[in-house]
Order: sequence, then structure tokens, then C-alpha cells
Amino acid sequence: MADRPTLVDPPIEDLLARVGDSKFTLVAVSAIRAREINEYYNGLGSGHGSLIPPQVSSLSNKSLSLAMEELYEGKLRFHRPTAEEVEAERAEALAKEQARLDAANDLDAFTDALRDR
Repeated sequence: MADRPTLVDPPIEDLLARVGDSKFTLVAVSAIRAREINEYYNGLGSGHGSLIPPQVSSLSNKSLSLAMEELYEGKLRFHRPTAEEVEAERAEALAKEQARLDAANDLDAFTDALRDR
């Protein structure tokens, strides 16, 4: 009988080393990927081709274990945004919101002008 992997295999220390020694990052990255794996299995046969199947062969059928094994084997990558990237994204969101408000104000002014005729 083959030994089934547990959360101790792969070792937690090795997993933490892969995410920069942050338990929070380990949990977040693994949980996000586990949800993706669940969505993949739930969507089989429904024509959704955008979901990526598990990238490891495993005895485990648990999505969280599969996600951690993917991380351990280097098949799961993530990107931690820099402060500059976060600021640029925030500035872009503000600019889009301002453009939306400006368009709404222009439309209001246009309809007011039509009404005043």
C-alpha cells in the first residue's frame, strides 16, 4: 500500500522557502490555486477550456494538497507586486473613474441643453 501524502509532505519549510518565508503568502497562493483546481474539476465536460488542470501527478485527490505539490515542484508561480506597480494600478483606476464621471457629466449637460430648448 502506497503512503498517501499529507500536508507535511512536501515539508512546510520547503514550501515557505518558495514563497519568501511568508505563511500568509503560502496560504493565499495555495488557496487561490486550490479554488482553480476545484473549478477545473467542476467544469469538466461543460466546455470551459480556460481553466488549467493540475500540473502534478499525485496520490492525493485534495485540491489544496495538489496546489502545494505544484508549488513545491516549481509548477505554481506567483507575482508579488511592487509598490510602484500597486501605485500605478491605483492611479489607473482613479483615471478610469474620473473619465467615467466626466462622461456622465457631459451627458447630463447635453440632456440639460436639449431640455432647455
